[in-house]
Amino acid sequence: MSDVLALDPAAQDLLFREARTANAFTDEPVSDEQVQAIYDLVKYAPTSMNQQPLRIVLVRSAEARERLVAHMADGNKEKTAKAPLVAILAADHEFHEELPRLFPHFPQAKDLFFGERPVREGSSSFNAALQVGYFIIGVRAAGLAAGPMTGYDAAGINKEFFADGDHSVLAVVNIGRPAENAWFPRGPRLEYDEVVTSV
Repeated sequence: MSDVLALDPAAQDLLFREARTANAFTDEPVSDEQVQAIYDLVKYAPTSMNQQPLRIVLVRSAEARERLVAHMADGNKEKTAKAPLVAILAADHEFHEELPRLFPHFPQAKDLFFGERPVREGSSSFNAALQVGYFIIGVRAAGLAAGPMTGYDAAGINKEFFADGDHSVLAVVNIGRPAENAWFPRGPRLEYDEVVTSV
């Protein structure tokens, strides 16, 4: 079915069919320029009312890496310690402060829809999760591998890196060139008929 898609087969393989979650990386560094190119591509992810609540913390210093690793699940500690770059992807629950600029044709949106913190938290977490998916695809588009993880102490990471209480971690992503034997065996995927119905 790949011939019915606009994206050429090589790009389909790079972004989807051959892409895997990496668990080991070479020591080749990931530059700020690479990360900026990734962001400049994935910033076009769709979000409700263009709210764009994703915030990215690049963990580059040894001190910050040690602080992060302390909050990772045991199975994720070593690979997070050794990855060339680690990004903490979080939802900004105060995203509505940017709405007058990001959604200018509806200036009332900031107060009308997002005055209550629980509403903002739900909306920011969902929409930032959409952006997380795009971020992972962007890493693949850069020819790198992503190792997204949710095995961590979220409360610990939030306290350590987002002490203001206005952000919540959604994923921690290791980024780099995959090392040899970086992959677990690919898990099965549900087939079309198991997922899609028509009404």
